[in-house]
Amino acid sequence: MSAEPILTVNNLNVKFNLRGKVLHAIRDISLTVYEGESLAIVGESGSGKSVFTKTFMGLLDANGYIESGDIIYKGMNLAKIKNEKEFIKIRGKEIAMVLQDPMTSLNPLKTIGSQIAEAVRMHQGLRGDALKAATIEILKDVGITEPERRYKQYPHEFSGGMRQRVVIAIAVACRPKILICDEPTTALDVTIQAQILKLLKDLKKKFDLTTIYITHDLGVVANVADRIAVMYAGDIVEIGTSEEIFYDSKHPYTWALLSSLPQLGIKGQDLYSIKGTPPNLFQPIEGDAFAPRNPLALKIDFIKRPPYFSVSDTHKARTWLLDERAPKVEPPKHIRMLRAHGGNYNG
Repeated sequence: MSAEPILTVNNLNVKFNLRGKVLHAIRDISLTVYEGESLAIVGESGSGKSVFTKTFMGLLDANGYIESGDIIYKGMNLAKIKNEKEFIKIRGKEIAMVLQDPMTSLNPLKTIGSQIAEAVRMHQGLRGDALKAATIEILKDVGITEPERRYKQYPHEFSGGMRQRVVIAIAVACRPKILICDEPTTALDVTIQAQILKLLKDLKKKFDLTTIYITHDLGVVANVADRIAVMYAGDIVEIGTSEEIFYDSKHPYTWALLSSLPQLGIKGQDLYSIKGTPPNLFQPIEGDAFAPRNPLALKIDFIKRPPYFSVSDTHKARTWLLDERAPKVEPPKHIRMLRAHGGNYNG
């Protein structure tokens, strides 16, 4: 992994106006994405993962806005762009996104070939036979057999996994520097999930991409992510290499997510589930947002938001448990089991 930052987010705050109230969706997030890496952003639904990455492309809903903060990409501050024409230069060509539901991403009235060709023409400037040849080549790149025949077919003639490959083909056809994959395997069965993740890994290598995965399932990214950022209630509560998050995590919310992995279930016992619900982001949050759901919460967790504590050069977590004054706490049994597995965990 290159040590050169490709995108840097500083103190980002995003809010939405909803029915006369203000929802604070992204709460003072800072993050550096490095060129050539594969970063996973993990958290429950509603934690702010998709909203966070949509700010990179100017895709916030009309009632959302960046209140403060910076998103620096190639010397540009994307957080300050107000002009749609400026974002058109970024979307696709620089930063592209694969959405989780290919049926809503594809036009049912256009052939697969024409939809991919549109992206190739716009971003590679090809026409005529060269355009068709490049489109068929991309179909091959994403593992679609008989590409000449498939080129003329419509989305409804493809399976869910094949449609997801087409959506990936459209994104890759733009030749982006950063590819954001928003829950790319959610609607697919386990076998197809593995195929799509392998495809994304292969395309990353072939096209020298920086990839950002968005998912609620840590198991999905176990074998594809170099680093993992754990999000909760609009904040990154822990970030580290995949090994650090899986085998040396420190935040109780990360422990809870890991404990929820089906692979750690014990036959005859209920699967672990996180008690309670995420906080109401219409209200100001005092202390650690996860405290009301955290059986290990300290008194200070309800009073003061924890700072980041460094675990290593690549690993930090927002939890008072890392303060030298905090009592020593053992991780839950599921986490101890995971650590006992060591490097044999395969996701």
